[in-house]
Amino acid sequence: MTAELDTTRFRVEGMDCASCASKIDTAVRRIGGVEDVSVSVVSGTMTVRHDASTDVSAVAKKVTSLGYKAIELPTRQASEAAVQGSVNDIDDHDHEGHDPSDHDHDGHRHAAHDHSVHAQLHGSDRKSDRSSAAKKRDDDKLEGLHGHDHSLEEGPWWKTTKARLTIVAGIAVAVAFAAGQIFPQIEQWVFVAAMFVGLLPIARRAYVGAVNGSPFSIETLMTVAAVGAVFINAAEEAAIVVLLFLVGELLEGVATGRARASIKALATLVPKTAFREVGGKTEEVPAESLAIDDIILVRPGDRVPADGVIVSGESAIDEAPVTGESVPKRKQVDDQVFAGTINQEGALRIRVTAAAADNTISRIIALVEEAQESKAPTERFIDRFSRYYTPGVMVVAALIAILPPLLTGEPWDEWIYKGLAVLLIGCPCALVISTPAAIAAALSAGARRGLLMKGGAVLESLGKINMVALDKTGTLTAGKPQVTDIMAGSKSERETLELAAALEVGSSHPLASAILAKAKADGIEPAQATKAGAVGGKGVVGTVNGVELFLGSPKAAAEKVALGADLDAHIVALNDQGKTVSVLLANGVVAGLIAMRDEPRPDAVEGLKALKNLGADIVMLTGDNKRTAAAIGKTLGIEPRAELLPEDKQRIVGELKASGKIVAKVGDGINDAPALAAADIGIAMGGGTDVALETADAAVLHGRVVDVANMILLSRATMSNITQNITISLGLKAFFLVTTVIGVTGLWPAILADTGATVLVTANAMRLLGWKGLGGKT
Repeated sequence: MTAELDTTRFRVEGMDCASCASKIDTAVRRIGGVEDVSVSVVSGTMTVRHDASTDVSAVAKKVTSLGYKAIELPTRQASEAAVQGSVNDIDDHDHEGHDPSDHDHDGHRHAAHDHSVHAQLHGSDRKSDRSSAAKKRDDDKLEGLHGHDHSLEEGPWWKTTKARLTIVAGIAVAVAFAAGQIFPQIEQWVFVAAMFVGLLPIARRAYVGAVNGSPFSIETLMTVAAVGAVFINAAEEAAIVVLLFLVGELLEGVATGRARASIKALATLVPKTAFREVGGKTEEVPAESLAIDDIILVRPGDRVPADGVIVSGESAIDEAPVTGESVPKRKQVDDQVFAGTINQEGALRIRVTAAAADNTISRIIALVEEAQESKAPTERFIDRFSRYYTPGVMVVAALIAILPPLLTGEPWDEWIYKGLAVLLIGCPCALVISTPAAIAAALSAGARRGLLMKGGAVLESLGKINMVALDKTGTLTAGKPQVTDIMAGSKSERETLELAAALEVGSSHPLASAILAKAKADGIEPAQATKAGAVGGKGVVGTVNGVELFLGSPKAAAEKVALGADLDAHIVALNDQGKTVSVLLANGVVAGLIAMRDEPRPDAVEGLKALKNLGADIVMLTGDNKRTAAAIGKTLGIEPRAELLPEDKQRIVGELKASGKIVAKVGDGINDAPALAAADIGIAMGGGTDVALETADAAVLHGRVVDVANMILLSRATMSNITQNITISLGLKAFFLVTTVIGVTGLWPAILADTGATVLVTANAMRLLGWKGLGGKT
């Protein structure tokens, strides 16, 4: 039996490109007991799966020896214990928020359900990135003088060690140029000295990488090219090339830092402190110390520090920072609020429903980080390609340097120079970073819109979807009935609603909630009913102002009084529209009718139109009755398939796949889980059940149908961006390879082709951070 593996996560500082990640990956895999390594450049993390015999500190030391800095991240439990033991970390950051869908319908038992993205969606505990002062001191000792210092650094980019090294190298080249003008006889030697100022740290990294299994790194190519240039009397060019290389690395670091900051920004969406009620008093505590069922006070203008339910108060909640919706939402008692949203008006008392590590924002961060560490098919292909590409480049460069002089008697200096230039042109950095940079930016942009995907493979596959199967209740519809029609009888429409609301006060039945919500919307304050009670399976009774009332189904009402042919026909017409009808009797006379239906979401028509415009066919799969399904299907203009069991939905998805369709299944209930698992891509709607979210490949947190189309759009935009990046990378290399061989360009353009392509590719990928999609702002 295979021993169970442990998983340890590290924060890795100073890792700016795919070459860095590759060296770390290769070196750590050589440590005994390590089974798997996953390195994410953009999030700056490394996840190591290993057996119990592995010395975790040895992993950190190995990464440190490469010139980076690895900090082990404690488990969630350790982090929470640290929070409980210290409140000195409180700061006054004030940040933005997030809004999942807030629907609540009886059929799926959502009354007590936490509508945040669930831990199962990312499948493992979130790790905190805190480390103790002692740990930091130990790491600082290990860091030593590596030349290429990747220590944990704060502040602007120009204050980093990498920037200082680049500045010193630039000064050395300037001094060498001045000295060469004044003393021409020493020009060659001063440029050699200037070159070594920047090259020594690079050469050290090349050596450490080589002994740890990465002999074909960019540092190796750079070192060989620079030293070779000295031997063919091109010291001035060698010094400039080294300087340009350092500038390129610095630009890579700035670009990667921007991407990393976009992810870290997610962590700053929630305020650090909260006002908790204890024994009738309010005390300020760290938001991370809040526990489920704590009561917190959120003042006007404050940001909500935790997911929760309002227990008293009413206010407008601004959810624009994440959802992009410009109009704040009205929230009242029993409504859900989410960490990071802004309370605009009145004071609210909120009961916490999720601990800090489990709130919406925390889970988004965990999912995004883990998703970035899972590689897309394109990325895996390029990784495999680069393993052969770089050695191949070295062979080609050697042949270019050797064959023309040997076979045709060409000058050795000229062709060795060209071979060295080809070495620099051939660096695979831009090619290797082209895919992960785009995917990381897309995952981050999606998360800020409430679109969560379980990694690059899911993101890549979404763009191929050409069939979308959607559940009805809670997916295409709001998941709770609403009053759609009121018909007057012996009472007016308003009186009918007033009397019905009086009977339903205190009831939690979905139809009762619909009537009470309509009454509130119309400004009606329900009267107090006496002798109120339920008649099993038929309806409710009570007396209001001496009038005996009954509210129930048409069948039950017909047992008490004749409804008449016209009324029966009207009820049938309403039923044919998928509406549930309740009849109100007052002193044995029909006072009026109230019709209710689970109405389509406000954006359902827009969302379905967007899917059709993207070339996707649509089908509705529901367990509801055929009449209701047909009515909703007609309203939305899609094909309904009704009265389906979970296995029926799964079977239909399988049939669609067998017909050649790439199928996305969208749902939110337990009965959707088999179909979600069977589909090419399963998408859980916000507010869905744990099982649906666990089974799904992606989640639409805000419950908007249009966001399903946005996922497909984001995927296609990402794949287009990747194609652009690969074209930029290979196109520049091909151009400069030809111009170098024919003698038009040399070492300087070669290094610009490499570092320039890497910066261009990264910057192009970062454009995805501004992706907006349909129906709102980022």
